[in-house]
Amino acid sequence: MTNVISETKKQIQNVIYNSIKNISCSINVTEEQIASALNIEIETEIPKEKSHGDFSSNIAMKLTKVLKTSPAIIAKAIIDGMNTENTYIEKVEIAGPGFINFYLSKLRIYDALKSAYILGDEFGRLNYGNGKKVMVEFVSANPTGPMHMGNARGGALGDSLASVLDMAGYDVTKEFYINDAGAQVEKFANSLEARYIQALKGEDAVEFCEDWYQGNDIKVLANDFIKIHGDKYLETSSEERKDALTKYGLEHNIAKLKTDLADYRIDYDVWFHESSIHQNGEVKETIELLKKSSLTYEKEGALWFKSTEFGSEKDDVLIRANGFPTYFAVDIAYHRNKFEKRGFDQVINIWGADHHGHVARMKGAMDAIGCDGSKLDIVIMQLVRLVKDGEAVRMSKRTGEMITLSDLVEDIGIDAARFFFNLRQAGSHLEFDLDLAIAQNNDNPVFYVQYAHARIASIIRNLSAEGVNLNPIEEIDLSLLKEEAEVELIEKIISYPNEILQSAISMEPSKLTRYVMDLSALFHSFYNSCRVKCDDINLMQARLLLCHITKNVIKNVFRILKINAPEKM
Repeated sequence: MTNVISETKKQIQNVIYNSIKNISCSINVTEEQIASALNIEIETEIPKEKSHGDFSSNIAMKLTKVLKTSPAIIAKAIIDGMNTENTYIEKVEIAGPGFINFYLSKLRIYDALKSAYILGDEFGRLNYGNGKKVMVEFVSANPTGPMHMGNARGGALGDSLASVLDMAGYDVTKEFYINDAGAQVEKFANSLEARYIQALKGEDAVEFCEDWYQGNDIKVLANDFIKIHGDKYLETSSEERKDALTKYGLEHNIAKLKTDLADYRIDYDVWFHESSIHQNGEVKETIELLKKSSLTYEKEGALWFKSTEFGSEKDDVLIRANGFPTYFAVDIAYHRNKFEKRGFDQVINIWGADHHGHVARMKGAMDAIGCDGSKLDIVIMQLVRLVKDGEAVRMSKRTGEMITLSDLVEDIGIDAARFFFNLRQAGSHLEFDLDLAIAQNNDNPVFYVQYAHARIASIIRNLSAEGVNLNPIEEIDLSLLKEEAEVELIEKIISYPNEILQSAISMEPSKLTRYVMDLSALFHSFYNSCRVKCDDINLMQARLLLCHITKNVIKNVFRILKINAPEKM
């Protein structure tokens, strides 16, 4: 039983379904009515109030129209016809207008806890995805400069989401899309050429346009190029000079991207070059497919896409009047490559908030070329506001520019960065408190959960030093764990597979950071109210097992988030 919540829901639904099949024994209904009733979905949920049971169903109210009877009568008939043998159902009650509340045996949580221990590192792994091929594309920063804070958040979110989907049973591929063609690369080339000439002839030798890349990194690249090639390219054509500078600059920046992301504990399966789909003709192929759809038209020498049919304020150009494809057209070709050429069943992109308007038209474009736009999911990521000493941080003391990924990792560490970026849903604005991220106290959430892991490790280590080690699980009586703090901790532990499931469905790994914080809080409460080392040897063994399992679940979450699980602090 890897997901006790899902399994228990199925058990309850089966009991209800079988009772409805025989409901005519209690109320006067026809076979046709019963057949209709059996087609209605049986919903179950966990009540907010513990007094309302472990699970509740509103099925009686949903059946009122079909069975032409009041919910209270239907609920009673369902309960009267229930066979709860060989289930965890201990008691069933009617509440309110016809809710059916289920109270379950504690045996359920003890069986699930044993399963958690036996599964170990695999606890929480599900078959929900059934091997479905999913690509998660994230960060995909232009290789024309260093990665910034948005990339740092997108990296933590995308990488953690990929791990969640893997745990949920998907076949996951992580991809970085390298924009090494198009307008931004032309701007990069112009910027490098100007800085190259200025470095050799003086700043007045050539004008530097305002819309070119102004960062100091461009000057550094130009000077590094000069160290290798000197003034060799001053006498060549501008095209040859820009080609050489661009090749050098892109190779350097892409290598730096890979190094920075690897240092951030992100390893991609695929680094996909935009230039490849220009070179192999896929951009042209895709444009021809778009022309055949009813969603394009020509105007003023350009080819347009009817984006307004998908909620955009204006239509978008696919092919400019000069014959060159726009970024939008190339992006369509790239996504066609994902679906049609490489056969992904689902594609997930992590995009910045400025791409919000791009979502509907991209899905529409997928439909236009014969790919199912519903299989493209976009996670929109909001901005990050850095705060230090209560003030917004805008500049990096080292580079004089916006804080980069490498700046952040150097200042606060990888664990804090990855945890903090997953503290909030992607669609929420995030205030990142730099002082809090490095604080060595319980106000710092990453310190708090790491301390919980280290504290458990210390308990296990100290008991072992006294000769107290964990017995085989079949010798441990888990039913001795009856205290409120113990039961609450067990309930949280066994809900872990459901947290994986819900994180995968919602594409929100932030659910796991909240989960592990709650789990840590419940462990601290357990530790403060229930002595692990006690005179009752059997109870001590049960509590020691609970410690082992809690520690392992925390470590499992850390593995997904790629955060260290310290044994000592």
